[in-house]
Amino acid sequence: MAERLYRTIEARPTAESLIKPGELVDLIEVTPLSLTDRRIYNQLLENAWEAIDKPVTHVIAKSVLRGSHNSNDRIGDSIERLMSAIVKVAVNWDGEAAVERVQLLGGNLEGLRSDGMLEYEIPARLRKIIGNSTVFARLQREVMFALSSKYALTLYEMVQKRGNLRWKASERFGLEQIRGILGVPKGKLSSWSNLRLRAIDPAVTEVNALSDFLVEIEPIKTGRAVTHVELRWWRKDGDARGAADRALQFSRVGRRTRAEGRVEEVVPATMPASRPAWLAARGPALRTETYETARLRHPGYDIYFVEAEWRAWSVNRPAPDDSDRAFLAFFRKFAEGNPL
Repeated sequence: MAERLYRTIEARPTAESLIKPGELVDLIEVTPLSLTDRRIYNQLLENAWEAIDKPVTHVIAKSVLRGSHNSNDRIGDSIERLMSAIVKVAVNWDGEAAVERVQLLGGNLEGLRSDGMLEYEIPARLRKIIGNSTVFARLQREVMFALSSKYALTLYEMVQKRGNLRWKASERFGLEQIRGILGVPKGKLSSWSNLRLRAIDPAVTEVNALSDFLVEIEPIKTGRAVTHVELRWWRKDGDARGAADRALQFSRVGRRTRAEGRVEEVVPATMPASRPAWLAARGPALRTETYETARLRHPGYDIYFVEAEWRAWSVNRPAPDDSDRAFLAFFRKFAEGNPL
């Protein structure tokens, strides 16, 4: 009896991770998208996941898509770009390789209140692609929001799609193919040296610093010209994974400095207030950089009040392996449920 293929829609998101079909990882953008567009699209896919292959309308709070940004302006701009974006997806049609051109997002309705909702639809042809998918990337939410460029986010998704393959640790791409997957606009970074300097090397540096994998992208020449690249990946050992976890705790400036290997010390921003004495009775203080990360990610919130809420919520629950990461994960959920 042939082994049943595991379908992507059977995979379950978790509190820390979301699922992205492999076909939507290696797609070629005809209409380039921004880093914000890609993050919002991943959130829309996650929100729709339970019924993503069905012809239904999905609803999400705009505050979830807005994150720590104070305005909804960027949401509308991103939604319109996603609606107009056309992508090329590699598919198998009647046993033969084919390219399918689809739109990423269907019709939608946006409530005008700042705390309003967005109703949206996944286009029919895209639902079919997702329903037939058997390969996916599991994206860590914290890494997705920490990466600072669309090239880094795309490279991270590519590695997450491939990282668990048993007998494969590298893959070759044509130079134009990798440009398309990364979403390099036409006419930009036309030479290999510029593509490597402006897109590939910074993306590799960030993914190596923040993800569970180490990555290399090496040029392959035909004659004297670079015509292909080889992507290689391998999973980090325990020490390297610990370094990546610590890197996620730092502010964006701190992460960039450490990722690039610069030696200057990053001085933490001044904390809004010292930790109150009454909170000491609830438990030991977290790391200084954890409070700073919380303040940077969620400006306007009383971080010590949220810490008290987290400690009250944690009573009678098993102690977390990493209190700092657990607090930051709780803070994210708290901010989503209690927008300013």
